[in-house]
Amino acid sequence: MVNENGQLYTIEGVAAGLILLLTAYFVVNSTSIYTPGDTHISDMQLEVIGADALTMMDTAPNATGKSPLTQIIESGNADGFTSMFLSTANATTGERQDTIQFQANLTYVRSDDSINSTLFARSARPFTGTEHAVHVSRWVILEKNLPGTTGDRHAALVEVLLWRD
Repeated sequence: MVNENGQLYTIEGVAAGLILLLTAYFVVNSTSIYTPGDTHISDMQLEVIGADALTMMDTAPNATGKSPLTQIIESGNADGFTSMFLSTANATTGERQDTIQFQANLTYVRSDDSINSTLFARSARPFTGTEHAVHVSRWVILEKNLPGTTGDRHAALVEVLLWRD
């Protein structure tokens, strides 16, 4: 004859096993560990693209020449900056171009020690403030006087906000 105590222990063991399995399921599904790389990879990639574009524009073709970025800023050629920056930043290995937009500011110190920051160039779609933008910058040494400056050489900071459409 079958003992009733054995059946009770079996039912209790099965119920305990189900409780342990459900507890493990809830713990594993509710615990998430986020690393810094998981949340901002696209921002870091966009920042690297912008920094690389500015570096390429600031690379002189030979040791004695001026970089295209320096020439563009000294001549005030905003259209040249827009064209060169967008073609460099939006270049991809495939057929389809990227959709990076930008706004570039030029910041420098005037002779009276005041700081001047002006919009230098921007892409076709202006920055509205709702985009998720990243910031890249590069110092440029200019030999031409900027408005409000005197002397031979000046340092100017080219600041670029980048975002994707």
